[in-house]
Amino acid sequence: MPTLGIDLGGTFARAAVVDEQGRIVAASKIPLAERSPVAVVEAIAHAAKVAVETAGAPVHSCGVGAAGQIHGESGVLAVAPNLGWRNVPLGDMLKTRLGFSVRVVNDLSAAAWGELNAGAGRGAHDMYTVFVGSGVGSAIIANGKLVNGGGGVAGELGHIKVVPNGRRCGCGELGCLEAYVGGHNLIAQTRELLATGRSAVLTELTGGDPARVTPVTLEHAAEQGDAEAREIYERASLMLAIAVANQVTVLNPARLILGGGVLAHCPGIRRRVLEGVQAFASNTSREGLLITDAELGDDSGLIGAALLA
Repeated sequence: MPTLGIDLGGTFARAAVVDEQGRIVAASKIPLAERSPVAVVEAIAHAAKVAVETAGAPVHSCGVGAAGQIHGESGVLAVAPNLGWRNVPLGDMLKTRLGFSVRVVNDLSAAAWGELNAGAGRGAHDMYTVFVGSGVGSAIIANGKLVNGGGGVAGELGHIKVVPNGRRCGCGELGCLEAYVGGHNLIAQTRELLATGRSAVLTELTGGDPARVTPVTLEHAAEQGDAEAREIYERASLMLAIAVANQVTVLNPARLILGGGVLAHCPGIRRRVLEGVQAFASNTSREGLLITDAELGDDSGLIGAALLA
């Protein structure tokens, strides 16, 4: 029987009806005009209605992948930085609104489950997935099962601490990996450098317009020899490479799946992650390790959330 998958981001809610093989039957996408919990639930409900009506097939369960930290199986978003939420009972709210069972998981858990069942993870039983986009997320599959941890927040690679009392992260804490490597924070650091007026390369690349800054801008400035841009870029790349390599050593996955916009559009950062795994992960943990790119693109979370439901 088909199930409903929801991908909840900071600006859009996407819904899809997905069959048992992980194929999308119908999908819809709704912008989040407001970010209050009530408004977001209504946007999700509207997206779900469109997807279900287009599919022409009834659904009786729903999975939601949301960027944030989830309290175990409760469906409560403890922290959702992109939405500015704290302790929102999204699962219960959606169950009441939609009228059927709802399971809420971290967006990377959903993406990893999608890749495991219908994408680059097919055939793997022990898998580690890392996405670097606006933030940094990861998920662990062990013995074919999603690892949630005692409190439901296992695999939060973006929130390991890399600099004591360092930059403030969107989660509210200091010194997180995401505060240095996530796309939003790469942009913030690059804009800070642009504002100093010390980077002629950045000024030329952007015309002095902060709105034109992207992680790709930073990579280009670093490659063109701007010393301060290169410092930001190399620090972020090294932090990410060591963090991923350490997880390979700890988890010993058979497959490492890489995805997200930053890794897709900044080949230099992706290359440094691959080099870092070779340089820093233990020799035995790398034996038999297959590193591959995610296959399902933006649909991985939708498919995974539906299959988890």
